[in-house]
Amino acid sequence: MKYYLIAGEASGDLHGSNLMKSILAKDPDAEFRFWGGDLMEKVGGKPVKHYRDLAFMGFLEVALNLKTILRNIKFCKEDITKNRPDVLILIDYPGFNLRIAKFARELGIKVVYYISPQLWAWKEGRVETIRKYVDEMLVILPFEQDFYKKHRVDAHFVGHPLLDAISGLKDISPENFKKEHQLSDKEIIALLPGSRKQEVEKMLEIMLSVRSHFPEYQFVIAGAPSLEKEFYQKFTDKNVHFVSNKTYDLLRCSKAALVTSGTATLETALLKIPEVVCYRGSKISYAIAKRLVKHIKYISLVNLIMDREVVKELIQEELTTENLVSELQKIISGEKREVMLDDFAALREKLGGSGASEKAADIIVSGL
Repeated sequence: MKYYLIAGEASGDLHGSNLMKSILAKDPDAEFRFWGGDLMEKVGGKPVKHYRDLAFMGFLEVALNLKTILRNIKFCKEDITKNRPDVLILIDYPGFNLRIAKFARELGIKVVYYISPQLWAWKEGRVETIRKYVDEMLVILPFEQDFYKKHRVDAHFVGHPLLDAISGLKDISPENFKKEHQLSDKEIIALLPGSRKQEVEKMLEIMLSVRSHFPEYQFVIAGAPSLEKEFYQKFTDKNVHFVSNKTYDLLRCSKAALVTSGTATLETALLKIPEVVCYRGSKISYAIAKRLVKHIKYISLVNLIMDREVVKELIQEELTTENLVSELQKIISGEKREVMLDDFAALREKLGGSGASEKAADIIVSGL
């Protein structure tokens, strides 16, 4: 069978690659064509575009790059028409993927949506598009199935694919990791500033501003696989280090982390590393988002899933050096650290067991 996948971000590349592996286990003759990244390319198939050329963050940034986005949509439609897959698998990335869903469905191509857009937070009206043009909706958060049921969409809860990625990790020696990456013997505070250039540039400066308050620790930046090493050089010095494409290993060797809001907040929690969640967008984008998002108290997946504050979120004006120092001190040692680790264990239970990629592949392959 011919499978066409579209992932527009680093997390989608990870989940897409694991799904592709599971599909191959059930359909050894599977042919893949995809928009994604390096992880999907390692599985095999024909890459069409890399997600680094697709990821635009915020309302203002999308507006400024609208011509590029529309050009990519046009090219995607032409590529699907030319290659006529048996199934189109869309991975999150709703602004792009929902347009492609409508187009593919009208061509008679089966459409599967794996990893729901956060419609429960905003743009709830998009559910109508999913009801009309998506054949199978595969969700990964426990409350999403009820959300779709309320809107008369029969969604399948398959569990969270991050549990698959994390359960397969081999043990790691912090001493060997430090030696391999020329790090000192000091304990590590990991910095996860995001995967897009504009995001990293916004976040790293404020994250690094806490260094002088923690001289007994070394700060290590988690480099995104989509960004070149040279990009990070302006942020590094003898007291700030950089490790590329080794985020899970870095986190597992760290005492705590400062994490930009996104999938990384959940990854950090599942790896049992106490964290402070950070977010600062353009004033225009944030003002628009605040008006559009309804009934949502949190921005991090950890707090959203638990429906209470487990990790501290420092957003916009609250993201200051003073607040970062205060919150980081609380999770390096003491009661708050222990409570957070207990909450992370409860979070893992709430997400169910591993096997999301396999369950999703089962539904996709058996339905063809």
